[in-house]
Amino acid sequence: MLKLAVAGTGYVGLVAGVCFAEVGHQVACVDINLEKVELMKSGSSPIYEAGLEDLMQKNYAAGKLNYTTDYQAAYKDADAIFIGVGTPEQPDGSANLSHIATVARQIAESVEKDCLVVVKSTVPVGTNDKVEQFIQDFLVNDVKVEVASNPEFLAQGSAVQNTLHAERIIIGTESKWAEEILMKIYEPFNIPIVSVNRRSAEMIKYASNDFLALKISYMNDIANLCELVGADIQDVAKGMSFDERIGSKFLNAGIGYGGSCFPKDTKALDFIAQQNGYELKTVKAAIEVNKEQKTMLYKKASKRLITFNGLKVAVLGLTFKPGTDDLREAASLENVPLLLEQGAHIFAFDPVGSPNFAKVHPEGGNGRGSITYVSSAEQALLEANVCFIFTEWGEVKAVAPEQYKQWMRTPLVFDGRNLYSVEEMQEAGVEYHSIGRRSATRGVIKEPHHFELQKS
Repeated sequence: MLKLAVAGTGYVGLVAGVCFAEVGHQVACVDINLEKVELMKSGSSPIYEAGLEDLMQKNYAAGKLNYTTDYQAAYKDADAIFIGVGTPEQPDGSANLSHIATVARQIAESVEKDCLVVVKSTVPVGTNDKVEQFIQDFLVNDVKVEVASNPEFLAQGSAVQNTLHAERIIIGTESKWAEEILMKIYEPFNIPIVSVNRRSAEMIKYASNDFLALKISYMNDIANLCELVGADIQDVAKGMSFDERIGSKFLNAGIGYGGSCFPKDTKALDFIAQQNGYELKTVKAAIEVNKEQKTMLYKKASKRLITFNGLKVAVLGLTFKPGTDDLREAASLENVPLLLEQGAHIFAFDPVGSPNFAKVHPEGGNGRGSITYVSSAEQALLEANVCFIFTEWGEVKAVAPEQYKQWMRTPLVFDGRNLYSVEEMQEAGVEYHSIGRRSATRGVIKEPHHFELQKS
């Protein structure tokens, strides 16, 4: 058992800290927000993540996990300190490293014994070299401090499982001493460890995330072409998936990727390339395709309808993916403002994301339109003129094709996640528009009154 400290209690830091405690280490999670610390001590997680609260409560009760704002006490005698604070995107696409710098200086002024500092946050190649020098510049006591890179590869919604049962662990070190400490920390996980130098570890993180982003954007680009030539992207993806060189994952076409990683990391790697006088044409293309893809449904619907003014619009799903309450780079954030500007009366359903979305778009009148948050898909769909599906929640998938016909004033559905069979929706009498597949014929909607404007 080692004594560990984790700086930051977001998706990266909190999940890492809890999982370190779960495998037997003594862990102190550090955050500057006292209210957040008290919340975690009470057993509640500040983020929605499957299985996380159970492990928090279990390990806190066992005395293996603690939460504190007292970074000096947490850092002074730790064997290793993990940095998991945010590195938000700046307007030019570069990463904001101010939080990293703040923690690095706190570490330098607090450590009283030899210590390994491990950066889990996603940072530009070469950042760990600077962090180590920065710590040395401000080091108060005569102790040995080295910096290592240990990027995370968790997926929101399954972060705990991704951490405890990862496919591999990447560590980047510049000495045998640092490598051995990290090996000891991760030994209880019983997961393959890839040990490289620091800069290679930093690049592995970006290269991995950007490759997946490229794969998604490629499939979305192909989906758009499929619509034009009469092919079906799901059939195309199925045929591709049998090729072991391609694999079956990340082949689902839709309305683009979101979250805290892919958008930020593609832009950051593009920025790094530019700073070094190189153009990453493939990554640039992925960024461009994703930007265009996010409003694809709105564009389709705008061609289909004369106006959204006065219409009841059902929105199913607000988060960027199911299993999380994270809205970062979610397609809903691009489309909802467009609908509100056009005077739509939105009724939005998301199992966990509505409170966060309401912070951005409060319930009630918003511009020309309005937004109301409801607790079920049925409430959103009842008497709706049009429906947009942005997130593939299980609660959304559970809505049967015939229920759209039954509940909606006009069974007109724009599905950004290709949840339904085109044939089944057509048989149910639903006009169905998805991504990369043929649309149901308009002839299935016969009732002329369906396109009346709702009374405000």
